[in-house]
Amino acid sequence: MKYLQLSFCVCVLFVASLTAQNKQITLEEIWNGTFRTERMDVLHSMANGQQYSVFNFDRSTRSTSIDIYDYKTLEKVTTLVDSRNISELNYFTNYTFSEDETKVLLATNEESIYRHSVLGNYFVYNVKDQSVVSVSDERIQEPTFSPDGSKVAYVFNNNIYVKDLTSGATTQVTTDGVKNKIINGITDWVYEEEFAFVRAFEWNADGTKIAFIRFDETNVPEFSMDVYGESLYPTQQVFKYPKAGEANSLVSLHLYDLDTKAIEAVKVNKEYNDFYIPRIKWTNDANVLSAHYLNRKQNALDLWLIDADKNTSSLVLAETDKAYVDVTDNLTFLKDNSFIWTSEKDGYNHIYHYSKKGELINQVTTGNWEVTAYYGYDEKSDRIFYQSVENGSINRDVYSVKLNGRSKKRLSQAVGTNNADFSADFSYFINTFSNTTTPPVYTLNKASTGDVIKNIKDNKALVQQLSDYTISAKEFSTINVNGNDLNMWMIKPANFDASKEYPVLMFQYSGPGSQQVANTWSSYNDYWYQHLAQKGYIIACVDGRGTGYKGAAFKKVTYEQLGKYEVEDQISAAKQLAALPYVDATRIGIWGWSFGGFMSSNCLFKGNDVFKMAIAVAPVTSWRFYDTVYTERYNGLPQDNASGYDDNSPINHVNKLQGDFLLVHGSADDNVHVQNTMRLVESLVQADKQFDWAIYPDKNHGIYGGNTRLHLYKKMTNFLNENLGDKL
Repeated sequence: MKYLQLSFCVCVLFVASLTAQNKQITLEEIWNGTFRTERMDVLHSMANGQQYSVFNFDRSTRSTSIDIYDYKTLEKVTTLVDSRNISELNYFTNYTFSEDETKVLLATNEESIYRHSVLGNYFVYNVKDQSVVSVSDERIQEPTFSPDGSKVAYVFNNNIYVKDLTSGATTQVTTDGVKNKIINGITDWVYEEEFAFVRAFEWNADGTKIAFIRFDETNVPEFSMDVYGESLYPTQQVFKYPKAGEANSLVSLHLYDLDTKAIEAVKVNKEYNDFYIPRIKWTNDANVLSAHYLNRKQNALDLWLIDADKNTSSLVLAETDKAYVDVTDNLTFLKDNSFIWTSEKDGYNHIYHYSKKGELINQVTTGNWEVTAYYGYDEKSDRIFYQSVENGSINRDVYSVKLNGRSKKRLSQAVGTNNADFSADFSYFINTFSNTTTPPVYTLNKASTGDVIKNIKDNKALVQQLSDYTISAKEFSTINVNGNDLNMWMIKPANFDASKEYPVLMFQYSGPGSQQVANTWSSYNDYWYQHLAQKGYIIACVDGRGTGYKGAAFKKVTYEQLGKYEVEDQISAAKQLAALPYVDATRIGIWGWSFGGFMSSNCLFKGNDVFKMAIAVAPVTSWRFYDTVYTERYNGLPQDNASGYDDNSPINHVNKLQGDFLLVHGSADDNVHVQNTMRLVESLVQADKQFDWAIYPDKNHGIYGGNTRLHLYKKMTNFLNENLGDKL
């Protein structure tokens, strides 16, 4: 694979200049921001297509601003909003423009609820007269401008409200919202986590109607977490969490008419017994709403068009799959209400163009490669802009193509990971590029040719800073495992000597459609791997079967056997690594977080003849403990596939443990509940297996806050040194 060879050569050249230095990376530096990269935050292309806005934070004054820049010159045109000039707030943390950009929603006092959801206080800033109006005295969720900017809809206490910015009057749209029972306009926990959206309401094109999803959680089982806090008695967080095979929320789609104030339930011409509504979106016609309906098994996805005036519906597209159909945000309606859609139906994720009646006009992209991001369609040039892995599955490039599938052009130039943010009129795009040797570089490019107009940010200061440190190359290659060429990277000590034997730590995640072997800039974990390489470890990562960007068959082979083939690939890869002359076969370990923790646990138990130790952070230990949407998508219902659940869950293989095992969890993990670890611990105890474990009080799935992350990585490093690095 030529791209792998090229990347490796670049790595070697880069490292040759760096390894002349000998400063060592410390754990404290990794987690105190020493290696922080400069980024462009909350980038928004202005409607004129010639300017863009950026969110800026001034650390010295603790103030925030929205600054406007010119695409052509990259010079700052003006500061549109400065928190120092707004007496009603100290600073804001996010912003959203109205469609005509005369008003801006400013977010303050934001508090995370779950992965995506937040509560906050919000203000509307009027650009013309600099006036500021509070949307609500309460902390609310998902405030959203009407198309003309005259109103803001939001959710408070599970009910939808609309504030008229002209009169100041607020109308309560729904009244039946009750915590842990009824939610209007906001998703329940499992939708937020697995369908990755929070706001479940949408304005139509002329602002006369709001479509919203209602969630009836009444029959969903409750999950409770102790919150220890600092008081004499702990409290409990109680929320609805549907575990695999259990009852989901009953969902229904509704339309609210702002003129009549009437709410009407949407009817579709099909009987659905147990289903999801993972997306709703208005078309360009103010009276036509689109909605995705997905069956519980998630192998049949229907796209419906609903006439909001007549409350009639028509099925325009039906996607089916032997395994599952992925839900995306790529649906785009053109002016004639024909639409662009992405699908894996030919075996790879590609772009399709359909008429407004759902008739296939043409398949826009084709080939044995995946479209990884859809950026949009420019009517003026009749071009679709997208990202793909056509240049190798570990790389990302930006392309354009005519709507008819012709005249495809690669717009990005450097080999690595490219991502584009286009101007509103598709004249320009800001390209973010990085690879394993280049931290993020932001450039302004012509959308028509991809030519670089100017550099914006390049993180040269970080490159210069890192030149003082001993940095090892991340070497890309492929490894043939169980009949498949799998992508792999390896980091060796900078003073690597092929005549010596080294301990190996394998890292993986391995979840469906994921990727860890990617030609992109370092994450915090990469700095930890550099720290370990300095101590004499080899670190390796292999993306096995079930991971993404190599076609649907490669990804979906794990269906109904989640964890079987993934574990087999990691064990087989470890055995191949053990056979290398410079690897100490008696000192191979593996670690992972979340799905990766599930994997590392299983690998240690089932691969006890090759793995000496494992670290599992926040692992699923039985698929019966995890949520409906995720688990059933990949494993079916437990009632139909008991063996697929139990045969591949670590909790059922504890008797095979022979090596050293560190188990870590946050007690307030709302995603992968600490129940997983507690039940695994009990099973290990009853099997008389010794192990180490740590619980981080009141920490969620990310296990962070204050000194927590540093403490965790010190613990993992010490465990490695004691059990894998004993000969170093």
